[in-house]
Amino acid sequence: MLESYIAPMLMSYVNKYIKNLKPSDLQLSLWGGDVVLNNLDLRLDVLEQELKLPITFLSGHIHELRVHVPWARLGYEPVVITINTIECVLKLRDASPAETDSTSSKTSTASSRASSVDRPKVKRQLTGSDADLPPGYVQTLMNRVVNNVSLVVNNLILKYVEDDIVLSLNIKSAECYSVNEFWDRAFVDLSTQDLVLRKLIKFSDMTVCLDKRTAVGKIEMYQEPMIFRCSFETRIFMMYDSLNAKLPYATKINTYCADLNISISDIQLPMYLRLVQLCVALYYGEIDLPEGQPQQEGPEDGQKSMIENTGVLDDSPPPPDLSGDQQGWGSWMWSLVPELVTFEEEETEGEGGARGRPGRPAEPILAFSGYVKKAVVTFKLTELTQENMFYGPQKLIFKPYLRLEQDGSALEILMRGETFFDAQIGFTRFQLFCMDEGETTREMDPCFLHAGEPVENKTSSHFFSLSLFDDRSPENNRVPPDFVLDVEMHQRLYNETAMLQRYGAFWMDYLYTMDIEDKNVSESGSDAGSHSSQDLSSVRESSSKRFLFAPGQATVTSEVVQKLQKFQECANNHEYEPYSQPKPEVVDENRPRPTPEEVAGMEEFIPTRSMHLTLLSFTLHLCGAQSLDTPAPELQEHRKGRRVSRQDSKQKLLERPKPPERVYPLPTLVLQADRVDVQNTVPMYRHQLVPAVSCLLQPSGNLLH
Repeated sequence: MLESYIAPMLMSYVNKYIKNLKPSDLQLSLWGGDVVLNNLDLRLDVLEQELKLPITFLSGHIHELRVHVPWARLGYEPVVITINTIECVLKLRDASPAETDSTSSKTSTASSRASSVDRPKVKRQLTGSDADLPPGYVQTLMNRVVNNVSLVVNNLILKYVEDDIVLSLNIKSAECYSVNEFWDRAFVDLSTQDLVLRKLIKFSDMTVCLDKRTAVGKIEMYQEPMIFRCSFETRIFMMYDSLNAKLPYATKINTYCADLNISISDIQLPMYLRLVQLCVALYYGEIDLPEGQPQQEGPEDGQKSMIENTGVLDDSPPPPDLSGDQQGWGSWMWSLVPELVTFEEEETEGEGGARGRPGRPAEPILAFSGYVKKAVVTFKLTELTQENMFYGPQKLIFKPYLRLEQDGSALEILMRGETFFDAQIGFTRFQLFCMDEGETTREMDPCFLHAGEPVENKTSSHFFSLSLFDDRSPENNRVPPDFVLDVEMHQRLYNETAMLQRYGAFWMDYLYTMDIEDKNVSESGSDAGSHSSQDLSSVRESSSKRFLFAPGQATVTSEVVQKLQKFQECANNHEYEPYSQPKPEVVDENRPRPTPEEVAGMEEFIPTRSMHLTLLSFTLHLCGAQSLDTPAPELQEHRKGRRVSRQDSKQKLLERPKPPERVYPLPTLVLQADRVDVQNTVPMYRHQLVPAVSCLLQPSGNLLH
């Protein structure tokens, strides 16, 4: 009896992401309890729609898919989905995707139709004449099944290609399952006493490779893996408003890794920095997309400033509609959270093809954190071997050059929709070493930058305090967590004293907030395109960055300067084009002057970006040059051309040996300061603010500041 309800639901999920499936064969196998599918192709267009990023899937393939359904104990044992070897290749969207867009739209329509074939069947089953199983019981059972689905992935392979960059991610095994309040494997369900679901994901042997390919797409010389066989664990804590809620109103994701070793060579460094620039461009929405494709916008650029909305600039576009498919970075992050299926709340499909569904929370909360107990980052120089090989690529020798050791590292991100975003980075201790060419042991390497203390010395507060891995956290003691989403409370809670006690070496805080007050403006007989006929909104944005360096010591020598210059030279050794070209500034001499109301609004609030750098008890040692001057070239050439006779050599043997050269201590300049503060504040939309203020005859001091 339960097969008629559960089987169509599982088939709808499988058919949504996998193409060329026969529902009849799949249903017969599923009723037997086990399904085994081989050589499956993924629906690439569906995956692209889920990501909502300027990224195209080149290929997606699953070697084997297994689904185990325990029909006899469906309410007590989880459904297990096992994927053996999944491969996906991604790249940035091309400049002229006309053909790919047309084919993608066709396949998208076909996949949407195919994935929605079985859901009406499920609803007809629920509303049918079957009186043996009440609909309420069926709905509860289906929710229990969905909440406890276990996913096992063996051999996950992801590749990203761009220009000459090939980034490969390989995970040997990953397992996701439901757990109880003690984070032990269990069959759980939502209850009125505890509206929380917990998930645990274990990743085993993750390897990340970054290689350089030729123009024909071939990798001639393979680099050492950046990360080799790293294992870590992720805990997910989801809170719901009610038993029938589709999505959690708050999700907390924490990842913990005990040991992380990262290796970056001089060839990999430019490619790594290129990928970092890609992430930053995705956040701020600064990627030049192809024609006909709207641009993704970040939190700071997702809404127009108050200067634009008040109509100071002529021909300014209206604020974008964030309720459609084109969403900001925050909405994209939240879209990755899977939806839970509740068929009772679905509405029937209308004649126009639109399906109504309950709206998700307007501003969900997402908290993501990553913690590493010990991390080592090694920068290496590469050299080709002298031996000639008859076939295959030449072998590279990797020599350590610089090494950064970090203890107690933490990355915490808290966001609510597109109106609040906060990112914090902290280190308990870090040390930067110069690696000698002949010695690679830690005792022989001079440390020229260090701060903080070992993690073991932290007792009351440490780098993963109040996380899901902390036994004293509210989530592990059946207490609802308190997310700090107020700016004033955030400034008071995360202060210098608290962060020094928690970390002790370095702390960075980036906070972005946006407050929107809608003002409905009625039409008064004006043109539809004028600002008076639009719904204007007062947007207040602010962005602040705080950097805190705890008591530490730095030593600058000639060797350190040479190594840092070499590091910078390797970082600039590339020919990559920027992701976005700066637009030329066009000054309109006939632009209208702002009205007194608009000037008053600008004087009241201007969106700004602020930066505050603090150094506490920092000591800097500046040492003199350690290398001696070589003899002059003319003296060397003169001695080289002189012919030594036997008499001269005999006289040289009778001479007394010269005394050794005296060693003089190098001069050292020591700079010490108890506290150093550097602050900087700039307007967030200076390209709109400057033309507006330049139109005023006598601007006030607040605008000029």
